[in-house]
Amino acid sequence: MDGQEYLNQIAATNRPVAKQKNSMLSSKFVKIGIVSVVLLIIIIILGAVLSGGKGGEKNLTIDLYLHMSNTDEVINKYQPDVKSSDLRSISASLSTILSDGSNKLKGYLTEKYNIKDKELEKSAEKAESEREELETELFEAKINGILDRIFAHKIAYEMSILMSEENKVLKSTKNEALTEIVENNLSSLENLYDKFNDFSEVNN
Repeated sequence: MDGQEYLNQIAATNRPVAKQKNSMLSSKFVKIGIVSVVLLIIIIILGAVLSGGKGGEKNLTIDLYLHMSNTDEVINKYQPDVKSSDLRSISASLSTILSDGSNKLKGYLTEKYNIKDKELEKSAEKAESEREELETELFEAKINGILDRIFAHKIAYEMSILMSEENKVLKSTKNEALTEIVENNLSSLENLYDKFNDFSEVNN
């Protein structure tokens, strides 16, 4: 080995190993990325829990309350024009159930969420539109002399929607007071539903 070759070998042995800056940087960015993804997942889960918990319960209960009270108002408006005494009787029973249920729901919303009438009015636009549509159909049935049949059919349909809404509320809440209100009302609606759904003018 000549002198130059020996010097080159020594220089190679003592030369510091270059740090892999790119590797370190990429590793740092990967860690930051993983932490960010985990935080994002946690935020999404928390948001889902909150929206599906009290927030969902509140909105579903408001919708149910508005639908109940609106249906009750329509029943009271058109019941006097119904010819069948049986249909008037079961309509009176239904009105009592809906009135009692809506009053209890409003009391619950007031106590639990401190909801005022103005806040309920803001949520009432869709419910008002659906009530107006129902009233229009019943008015046309009245002037065409077929109110009893259409009234029974439409109210049975509204009852089926109400029962569906009540089941959604029950799935959204763990509150015992709300559960009791909704379960009792649901049971009462189920007991009356067939009487409206199976109504026939032939037998009245």
